[in-house]
Amino acid sequence: MIVPKYQVRPAAYADGKGVFLLESVKRGQVLVAPDAINKVYNAAQRAALVPGSPEDDACVRWFESYHTVSTDWPDDCYVNHSFNPSGLWHLGFVFATRDLAAGDEITADYRFLVNDNEVMPFTDAATGRDIVGYTWEENLRLSTEMLLKLLHQ
Repeated sequence: MIVPKYQVRPAAYADGKGVFLLESVKRGQVLVAPDAINKVYNAAQRAALVPGSPEDDACVRWFESYHTVSTDWPDDCYVNHSFNPSGLWHLGFVFATRDLAAGDEITADYRFLVNDNEVMPFTDAATGRDIVGYTWEENLRLSTEMLLKLLHQ
């Protein structure tokens, strides 16, 4: 669930649509929060999803090798990737990485959302670099360190 007021419209730097704020938010504020997660998928169940299916496209890592599949998150799926994101993904929540103004796009670093060393089927729109998932240990360490910095500066 996207917490602040927003609208979905054509993305600023990627093909397709993006999520844009209709109000300003402060650094550290929750932008996206888990909603109605009633099942997690283990690695074998995740691997059994048909590539490119709605379930596969709506699959994100929750913790370790467990994933959520939420095809009922229609607007959350428009949060685009960025290596310089406006939001920090941490255990299913997305926190504002800086003060954001109305009109800013909500983006997240997809390396936190996918499997260990998984290579996304597209590259970063701004740099052309591959997007490769962090290992679980890197994911948890980096996102925790980044969140602590956000909340204590």
